[in-house]
Amino acid sequence: MKDQNIACFGYAKTTRAIANKVGPCTFFDDKTTQTYTDEAGNIIRPASEFDTTLFTHEIPSPGFPPSHPLIQNATHLISEYDFFASQTPFSIWISGTNGKTTTTQMVEHLLADKGAISGGNIGTPLADMSGEAPIWILETSSFSMHYNKIASPNIYALLPITPDHVSWHGSMEEYIAAKLKPLETMKEGEAVILPKAYADTPTKAFVIPYEDENDLAEYFGIDASRVKFKGAFLMDALIAMGIDKILYDRIDYDKINAFILDPHRQEEVRDSRGRLWINDSKATNIDATLAALRTYPNQKIHLILGGDDKGVELEELFTPLKSYDVEVYAIGSNAERLNGLCERYSIPCTLCHTLDIAVATIDQRLDEHSIAMLSPAAASLDQFTSYAERGNLFKTLAQRTK
Repeated sequence: MKDQNIACFGYAKTTRAIANKVGPCTFFDDKTTQTYTDEAGNIIRPASEFDTTLFTHEIPSPGFPPSHPLIQNATHLISEYDFFASQTPFSIWISGTNGKTTTTQMVEHLLADKGAISGGNIGTPLADMSGEAPIWILETSSFSMHYNKIASPNIYALLPITPDHVSWHGSMEEYIAAKLKPLETMKEGEAVILPKAYADTPTKAFVIPYEDENDLAEYFGIDASRVKFKGAFLMDALIAMGIDKILYDRIDYDKINAFILDPHRQEEVRDSRGRLWINDSKATNIDATLAALRTYPNQKIHLILGGDDKGVELEELFTPLKSYDVEVYAIGSNAERLNGLCERYSIPCTLCHTLDIAVATIDQRLDEHSIAMLSPAAASLDQFTSYAERGNLFKTLAQRTK
């Protein structure tokens, strides 16, 4: 790599890890107004100073859209995955709109005895992953795959695709195309697990299509009743178990049931009266909220919705909501919008604006036959620093109820 002159787009975790591995690089960053050198010897310049003729490789941080001027002016663009393709061991890629992180963690949990490690979008850049590990499990976003040309998984698991990042890709069709891109380079003897809607996508890999959890359980010979997870997490678990079955011909119920979900994902909390509060603060889009509702189909739900919805079409949430026994408590910057939609769809709604008021209001109405759920279908940054802060406050407030 000594003859390479690398430009990194964005002074971020992924690109800094690359610079730490291959030596000082030149960064071009939108937030930089004056050139400086960091403690590692990297040069950080304003994005406006980029000159593609000076570099052999140009690596974007995940999230740099195709419309960005740096991408438009690059002539040696290469993705993080392609840059490390020759050094990547046997790899399992996990993608889809929701559930990528949980499925990736579950696969790592099941394959830990085989030395597998996880990374990618889940938090560890490829540059920081051990080349000694025999298996890499990579949570892979559509952003990462968009710029790939040669990198390819040995096993690819694609969870259901629903609208997300459409403005970044330009259209829903382009978003789906990015998710299906790995199939182009996969080879005979490799396997892809994907929704039936995309089963006809051309590929040399062996295709395992599914419509729902029943299809996955039947194909892999798994007794789903012996798996403790419900709703969307059951699908995550079945895909993880399916990958273990493909590789090592084993089904380990005890091991998958020992897996502990991250906080803020359908996290169940009981108050002093034994009433159930569900912290699903990580549900920042419509599909994640619908997945949470499907987990509790036969109960009265006091549902806290709202936050920064980034202008998405919320009708896709309200049509399914009508099939549940649900009462909405609207908070956040889109609270008025949610209230108006509830009126249009004849769904009971209390306009609360803030989380503390929503919890206090629900406290007066919640009984042992109903549940309270924070599953906001929106980002948190309008009122909180993160979904974790939002979820932690919800749990604290719930446990303080009398």
